[in-house]
Amino acid sequence: MIARFALAEGAPCPTLVLDRTRLSGDEHELRSELAVIRRQLRGVDAAHVLKLALVAPSRHPMFDLDYRFVQCLPGGDDRFEFRGSCGHSILAAVVAEAGRTVSLVPGGRVRVRVLNNGDHVVCEPDEAGSGSFTVHFVQSPQTPLARLLLTGNATDTLAVGPRSYESSLVSMGNPYVFVDARSLGLTSQEQLFGAGDEVFARMAAIRNSAAELLGWPVDGTFPKIALVGAYHPGRLAVRAISVPSWHPTLALTGTTCLGAAASVEGSVPYRLARAAGCDQGRVEVDTPGGTTSVTSLVTADDAGKANLHWVSVGRKRAYQLGDLTLRLGGGREREESPAWLPASL
Repeated sequence: MIARFALAEGAPCPTLVLDRTRLSGDEHELRSELAVIRRQLRGVDAAHVLKLALVAPSRHPMFDLDYRFVQCLPGGDDRFEFRGSCGHSILAAVVAEAGRTVSLVPGGRVRVRVLNNGDHVVCEPDEAGSGSFTVHFVQSPQTPLARLLLTGNATDTLAVGPRSYESSLVSMGNPYVFVDARSLGLTSQEQLFGAGDEVFARMAAIRNSAAELLGWPVDGTFPKIALVGAYHPGRLAVRAISVPSWHPTLALTGTTCLGAAASVEGSVPYRLARAAGCDQGRVEVDTPGGTTSVTSLVTADDAGKANLHWVSVGRKRAYQLGDLTLRLGGGREREESPAWLPASL
């Protein structure tokens, strides 16, 4: 099997893009196949690649690609998270498939069906050859904003030892816990971006408390967590943790979730966006690794209830890194050594 490495800027690591038609549809067998692939990654000094994208031409007439995300977890080659999604890996998969199953032209769109959670994602190239995209998370049909709240509450109090933290548990793209950075004593963007191990540990403990509240595994990946600060007019500053360290920016799904949450009245991101004077439906997001913008469209129905139509994230760049020849074993691939081939761009 020929796999492809691609990287979306701001991601914690590259994504290995795999042809899902060459892999088993049975989850037990798939886990074994992916463990074999993970060992081969280690053999070519690519053990840091912890994101896998399983893609194929979509069977649905409204989409171009069917995509399934797999997160590699610490603790063993056979440990994976099959839930959730990854926007950076979606973009990496689109770039890796360019010229094979999809075409990237200005004004064109690549429509991706996310098999993990049913998301509909549209990747729109900004200009020819730039590697820059606007990524749209489309709600079809439109989604009531209230449905994004994991507990039905705009905020929940999460206890960590003797301390408690007001948090918003929101799911859009992926489930997130949003916490006001000031509640951890971070009163400036410099403090937020420079925070170290102590803040990381407190964030992990808050995340664990949220998982317990939701009845989810504490040792799992979800929900994710991000601290949000309103330090400059018209902007929000965000710091997030990933698997297994600080995220260099903010996951694309995290930016999407933040953009949606900023429209949910009473939520932590909503209050901070209002305090910063952000325009309704648009937030500029600063992270330690760069800046992006997120826009959304929310309308009210006849009953006055707010509904989300889409969330878009702009200025996202991605590019191919190279190919890797893999063998799955069991006679399914001819016997040959894994080989690294740099991309010709």
